[in-house]
Amino acid sequence: MQVLSMRILLTPARSALLACATLFACDQGHAAGCNFEIQGEGRVAAVVDARSLRLGDGREVKLAGIEVADRAKAAAALSALLVGREVTLRGQDDTPDRYGRQPAYAFLDGSGKPVQSELLRQGLALVSSEIADKDCATALMAAEAEARTARSGTWAESTVIKNAESPDDILAGIGRFTVVEGRVLSVRQAGATTYLNFGRNWTRDFALTISRRIVPAFEAAGLAPKSLENRRIRVRGWVEARRGPRIELLRVGQIELLGGN
Repeated sequence: MQVLSMRILLTPARSALLACATLFACDQGHAAGCNFEIQGEGRVAAVVDARSLRLGDGREVKLAGIEVADRAKAAAALSALLVGREVTLRGQDDTPDRYGRQPAYAFLDGSGKPVQSELLRQGLALVSSEIADKDCATALMAAEAEARTARSGTWAESTVIKNAESPDDILAGIGRFTVVEGRVLSVRQAGATTYLNFGRNWTRDFALTISRRIVPAFEAAGLAPKSLENRRIRVRGWVEARRGPRIELLRVGQIELLGGN
């Protein structure tokens, strides 16, 4: 894979947040699992939005593996951490998205963890449901869990995690990335789709759907759909309206088992 070299002029960040950046570069424990193949190197010219950067040659980068929870604060944090600093881009696939942005994990020069981990640790982002690599997902989830425990950033709000028993609340977030917790009451199959139901009214209550072709991956991970019956779980994904609110399970990492039934 071609390695890119990009340079631009340095733009200084605020000194108080640069201290945070120094700490960030030194703490390498959370996300070593995202240390993929190098896709490019360069200096950050600007932060375009809460998850996009522009490098010196005009290339735009989309931060992979996260969904932004607080856009304004995330953009400010990224500007303070990155503008004018060298980054190394790592990832499994550098194919641009429909907006021409290269998806990547951005590492500050000399850092062992990506910028994504710092946004998660500050509670400014949530781990995406689209991470295919187990080690990377585990590492980023650890950073998110730290923020959740400390009630940092968005986790200070009690409404971040939706209750599976409140379908109307979940449905209000249609088209949005959402985290939901609850107990799976039943598991049923209809045609090529398996439903994990969190209520007894299938036309109204929250449910997860799994396509038949995806089930083997869950079984291999010890998460066979039927084994989740009567288990409390935390799930993340995009809310759709199919009678009641639905989240489609595409990857094992979307589910976390919680203690107790």
